[in-house]
Amino acid sequence: MSEEIKNRVAESKLMVFDLEDYYPEGKRMVLDIKDWLYEGIILKEKDFRKFIGEHNWSQYENQYVALTCSTDAIVPGWAYMLVTANLQPYVKKVIVGDLEQLETAIYQSIIESINFSDFKDKPVIIKGCSRKPVPQNAYIMAISKVQEIAKSIMYGEACSSVPLYKRKK
Repeated sequence: MSEEIKNRVAESKLMVFDLEDYYPEGKRMVLDIKDWLYEGIILKEKDFRKFIGEHNWSQYENQYVALTCSTDAIVPGWAYMLVTANLQPYVKKVIVGDLEQLETAIYQSIIESINFSDFKDKPVIIKGCSRKPVPQNAYIMAISKVQEIAKSIMYGEACSSVPLYKRKK
């Protein structure tokens, strides 16, 4: 047996799209404003503004921040806007929500900026296994973009992929 072993995956036109390659570094954190409210549930504007004015915003330098209020308080929209206005000079991104929503928002910006033209009329595999916290919504956004131009789309690894889409001829 002198047959040479060939790597058919490497020789194929199969393109791999790995969302993990686009994972931006930076600390992710939740900023819960409940502690800034009277008894954790009432926003007193004067006290809230005082806390905002005295808070050390530079501690959030280069971080991704999800704003939330973990109590059943009714928080007016302007309160989150005021917090954001103070965070904005320091953070990479700020949203109202949880860490999953934050990751989704981060990836939405990234996916919208990617040039997918290399995938035109090619079979594409969207890599599935990730060591980084890529949100499920990022995969949904990715297939939506790739499907517009790819010949076919699979999910997983080249050795064990699941077919998802094939353009009709």
